[in-house]
Amino acid sequence: MFSSLLRISQIEGNNRSPAFRSVNLAEIADDVVELFDAVAEERGCRINMCRQERVLVTGDRDLLFDAIANVVDNAIKFGGEAAQVTVEVAERDGIPLVSVADHGPGIPAEERKQVLKRFYRLERSRHTLGNGLGLSLVAAVAKMHDAQIEMLDNAPGLVFQLWFRRSNGHLASQQQPGPRLQ
Repeated sequence: MFSSLLRISQIEGNNRSPAFRSVNLAEIADDVVELFDAVAEERGCRINMCRQERVLVTGDRDLLFDAIANVVDNAIKFGGEAAQVTVEVAERDGIPLVSVADHGPGIPAEERKQVLKRFYRLERSRHTLGNGLGLSLVAAVAKMHDAQIEMLDNAPGLVFQLWFRRSNGHLASQQQPGPRLQ
């Protein structure tokens, strides 16, 4: 827990943007899916990957990997029995997107902003392993990359989306409907 808090504080306190490079979100997501494939199989879960070949953003590859990994880990943990998790990486109207969908209980709309805060856990998840820091790390990485988080109902389940700036600087919120959670 201490190392997670330290990592979040470092992300929030440092301007790593001068060290940012062009990275392919599709390759990062592939690596995350490969990492979690065995864990998912152990839990009776299946991970599906749907992606475009190249979805480029400027950012820190390791931090983006950590953020996507946290979201995929949550989808596997909370996706329910024989869960299916779908990871999508695409550009929609030129806007880079990473989306992770599951068919679990989801997150109530009124708690979606709260789950991005440190140590916040839904009441029903208090019995599972974790400390309530994963999504706050995702939020810190998103903020550093000037990305927008959006959570949508998947009826049942949750679709967790990370929208990035397109090359001309427009944010997804300028193009897509939905609540801005960050």
